[in-house]
Amino acid sequence: MAARYLIVASRFNDLITKALLSGAQEAFADAGVAGGAVDLLWVPGAFELPTVAAKAARSQTYAAIVCLGAVIRGETPHFDLVAGQAAAGLQKVAVDTGVPVIFGVLSTDTAEQALARCGIKSGNKGAEAAQAALAMTKTLSRLEELVRR
Repeated sequence: MAARYLIVASRFNDLITKALLSGAQEAFADAGVAGGAVDLLWVPGAFELPTVAAKAARSQTYAAIVCLGAVIRGETPHFDLVAGQAAAGLQKVAVDTGVPVIFGVLSTDTAEQALARCGIKSGNKGAEAAQAALAMTKTLSRLEELVRR
């Protein structure tokens, strides 16, 4: 059975997250992953990513989960709270479940910096996140082979 992947994307800053999503979907397609093997869920913001990632990882349905979002620094400490907690939560899900949870959340000082990282101006971090998911799937599969020897 072919591996299945989940993309969880934040609706907040959706101009950016839609571009990240496009890059991730294109990277999966370029790697030969069938469109039906990549599911998509939307959450309100980056802070909600860990909850959905945790439930999905515990379902043992997905080989890897790609989480996409954009947290842009403003004039309040909200940025530090959201970006840090999203990162910590997603890392905890990955370690606790053994399912790769890829952190494709941009944390930038300005919208221009985010645009530069989502493929609108140049490289696409969403594509890089999907490539990381594919690489981790292969790495864990290889680890299982090594452990069985």
